[in-house]
This record gives sequence, structure tokens and C-alpha cells, in this order.
Amino acid sequence: SRKAGGLHESVRRLCQSLDSHPGTEVHVLGMADEYTRDDVSNWAPLPTHVFPVRGPRDFGYAPRLKEKLFELDADVLMTHGLWMYPTMVALAWHQRTRRPFIINPHGMLDSWAINNSYWKKRIAGFFNENAGLRKAACIRALCQSEASSIRAYGLRNPICVIPNGMDLSGESVTTSAPWGGKVAVGRKALLYLGRIHPKKGLRHLLRAWALLCKRRFTQTEDWDLVIAGWNQNGHEQELKNLAHRLGIAASVHFPGPQFAQAKTAAYHHADAFVLPSVSEGLPMVVLEAWAHQLPVLMTPQCHLPEGFETGAALRAEPEIASIVQGLETLFSMDQEERT
Repeated sequence: SRKAGGLHESVRRLCQSLDSHPGTEVHVLGMADEYTRDDVSNWAPLPTHVFPVRGPRDFGYAPRLKEKLFELDADVLMTHGLWMYPTMVALAWHQRTRRPFIINPHGMLDSWAINNSYWKKRIAGFFNENAGLRKAACIRALCQSEASSIRAYGLRNPICVIPNGMDLSGESVTTSAPWGGKVAVGRKALLYLGRIHPKKGLRHLLRAWALLCKRRFTQTEDWDLVIAGWNQNGHEQELKNLAHRLGIAASVHFPGPQFAQAKTAAYHHADAFVLPSVSEGLPMVVLEAWAHQLPVLMTPQCHLPEGFETGAALRAEPEIASIVQGLETLFSMDQEERT
């Protein structure tokens, strides 16, 4: 569901595209959450099988998922993500059927991701995850950097590097901006959209914004910062508190998560996009921002060097001083330069 963030879009469209190939039938198995009922229709025409979770949501123990997988008698299995119950199921399925399975880590073997909740992942790796990773017929990386991280983890399986894809939206936008009434008429909006999580570098972004305001950098007075997205583990409130302490709350807005038409409207009404992450797989939000013809300020950790090479993005390291420089460059541009 939408609770998976960018995976909801990238995995869904990958599965639908695979299913369109002659002679290929794709079934989707997943875990139910509070948004499944609203979002499951997005997966049409694929057969979808969604199961309730028992115990901690972060582990995703869904015993009926395993039963259904064996019942389907599939020829190939693809898993998305790591460190949860479905990868245990994938290994059990492979051991019983001797058929191949493919793992899509989605950046979860990058060094930052490994070091986040390090001991939990060491324990999970020891008991099951590492065995499953080693048995995979192929591991799909989103970019060359992720392929290098997979090798650094010690895996020697075949790797295929296949970036995320997306559809270009041709729909007209009739919805007003999600921040309507908060950003004054004539002011520009710098948009962040995505999961509100510490790895996204938003603390550094707020501190950089505050430094520019303190220096009275003239162009900053023309911009507001919009941080839209899904709150995780209370991080949004931490950012709101930080914005108040830094004295920038008047120019920083939190309109909440944006989906479907509201998300399209957010891109349509924004003037630029920012993603100061310390770790990513291959972020769908940057592809979406480009699809909506927005200039992007992002870090190299977004693994989209094409943006820097072609002039579609400005580069900033995930550090306050570097983000300040990136913002200064962006704000100093006129409309034609940003376009």
C-alpha cells in the first residue's frame, strides 16, 4: 500500500509491466495494513493476495502468505526488501521446490542502512537473512553503487543492475497546492516529498535554511520550504520542534502525506525539489520531480548521477554547509535558469 512509500509505485508498475509480457503471469502476495483496502485496486489486473500480520508489524509475520505461495506453484519468486518474514518464506520456498528466486534489496544493503539498527540486522542475518541472500539466483541492484554495496556485504551471486522506471503523467491538474493559504501569493515553494525519516537529512536541511535566513540572504525571502510526507516514529514532530527553536517555523510547512491527485498537485505547484538524503536505493520522488519538470537539489547518495551530468540537478553533500551552498545556488537562479 501507500505505506511502503516509493515501493508502492515502483514495485507495482514493475509487476504490471512483467505481467504484460506474453506467456508471463504475475501474482502478488503482500501483507495487509490500514491502507490495503483503498490501494489494492491500483494493482489491477494482477491477482493480489493480501494477508493479516501477527505480532510486530516491523517483522511482518503473515503465516497465510507462506501457505498461499506454496499453493500457487510458481516457477520463479521475486522478493522486495529485506529483514522481514517474506525473505524467510522465500528461502523455505526455494529449499522445498529447488526453484530460483530473485531478491530486490531496494538499497537495504547500503552501508548506512546496514548500520541503522545494526545489531537487529546482525541477528537476523545470522539466523536466516544471510543464507537467503546467498541462495538467491540473482540480486537486482537499482544502480552501480548499490551493486558495489552488495559486493561489499560479501555476496557473490549474479547481480543485474536495473533502475526504477516510471510513467510520465499526462493528466491535467485542477487541484490546488496542498500548502494553499500557507505560502503567500508570489512566493516560491521548495518541495520535499517522501517518508519523514532521519535518513532523509531533513534536520540538516532545516539548519541550512535557518543559516540562510540568519544571514538575510536576499533570495531566501522569496521562498518557503514545504516538507510533505509520511511521518515515521515521530520524526515529523521533532522537525517541527526544531523549526520553532531555529525561528524558521513561519517559512516551513508540513502539509502531511500526499497521494494520488494531491501528490500530483504538490509537484505541479512546486518551483523546485530537494532530497538531502544520507542513503537511498533509487528514489522515485526525484524521477517524479523531473517528470514534472522541476529542478532538483539532491545528494550523491540518491544514486542518480545522470542528474548532475545533464544539469537536471544541483549537488549537495549531506552536510549543513554544503546544503547551504546548494540552496544559495538554486535561489540565485532566475526562472529560465531553473527551467
